[in-house]
Parts: sequence; structure tokens; C-alpha cells
Amino acid sequence: MKEQLCQGERRLCGESIFKTGKAMTDPNKVIINLALFGMTQSGKSSAGNILLGSTDFHSSFAPCSVTTCCSLGRSCHLHSFMRRRGREVTLQVQVLDTPGYPHSRLSKKHVKQEVKEALAHHFGQEGLHLALLVQRADVPFCGQEVTDSVQMIQELLGHAWMNYTAILFTHAEKIEEAGFTEDKYLYEASDTLTTLLNSIQHKYIFQYKKGKSLNEQRTKILERIMEFIKKNCYQVLTFK
Repeated sequence: MKEQLCQGERRLCGESIFKTGKAMTDPNKVIINLALFGMTQSGKSSAGNILLGSTDFHSSFAPCSVTTCCSLGRSCHLHSFMRRRGREVTLQVQVLDTPGYPHSRLSKKHVKQEVKEALAHHFGQEGLHLALLVQRADVPFCGQEVTDSVQMIQELLGHAWMNYTAILFTHAEKIEEAGFTEDKYLYEASDTLTTLLNSIQHKYIFQYKKGKSLNEQRTKILERIMEFIKKNCYQVLTFK
């Protein structure tokens, strides 16, 4: 199921605030709200489809930006995904896909306003549990484009952004092919990446495609995401 917010009804969001998510009130069901950020062709939409277990988001290789407006996807119910307080809990995932920035056709002002309004429209009341900065593992994390993507998250999420942000490294199989372990990769990473990881309390996920089924990829990523959300006491950012 997908909703788009391009030219339709919009609500402006102001300062972000944090609280415990309403989606956690049902003891037998948990709904987590995620938003994807990152540069063009970083694999945001593809990662979103893996999280949802669907093909809600259009994803393809192109010499330009593919995503031009925000879309919300909802997964089916994942029964008995986890246990909470001794009970089996059903998980549902809601993912907001956003245009990449820097964008090949859209200005920073346009992208920021588009995402700002989508966050308020979809997560204004329920709140956002986690923003995922999607970054290709085989592309160095440095330069102005990376700085711009991080700054976009900071401006949209506000002063508490580091508590609600994690990095999702796509194409992680490439680092294995190059003879790196995850630890060695992070040890030899740029100062820019090291500084960011320190800021967000080392919340990161490596997404492997080679040799792994989509269901296996999805489960491992969602388990890791749930670790971050639990550690943050299920708090959410709301937008008004």
C-alpha cells in the first residue's frame, strides 16, 4: 500500500518534538515509522522495498535522480516477529521514501519542503522512530554531497536528530569482494564518516544482497532497526 504526497493536501511541520510513539500502545502489535534519506542512486527506494517486502517504490538505475516526490509504503503484518513482555508481537513497517539530495532536477529548497511536508502529513501525530541515511558502501563517504545529505537530516529532524538517525550501507557485498570485514571497513573510513558514526552512537546496518534471499535481508535489517528503537525506549519525533 502506498501513498504519495506531491501536489495534494499538505501540512507544514514546525519544530520536532519527541515522545513515546502511539503505535506502541497495543501490546500485541508494533508499528514502526521509518524515513529514507540519502544521495541520488544510493539505493533508497530499493532498500525501502526490502524493508516493506514489496515493490511499492519505483527503483531503477538511471543517470539522473529517479524519485521526485515522497511516497509512503506500508508492509503486511509480520506475525510473531518478536517477543515483548513475554508475548509474541506482530510488526508492521511504514516507510517514507524521499527524493535524493543533491537532486539532478530539484533544488534543495524544493526537496526540503517536499520532505518537511511529507513528514508532517504521515508522521505528524504518530511520530518517526528512525531516519535511515542510505549510503552505498562502495562509494567513499566524503565531499560536499555527503555533507549536504547529513545537513538535510539535521535541519528536518531538529536538535535531537542524532538520536533518531542510523546509516544503512547498501551494496555491502562489495566490501566483502574487496577483502574487507565490516570492522576493517569502518576503521579505514573517512574522518567524515567516523565523526558521523560517533554522533549517532554507532547506529549502522550493512545490507547484503549477494547470496541472501530478500526475506533474509529484510529480517536481519529489521532486527537491527528494532535494536535501535528499543535502545531509544520507543521514543518518536513528531512534527507540527
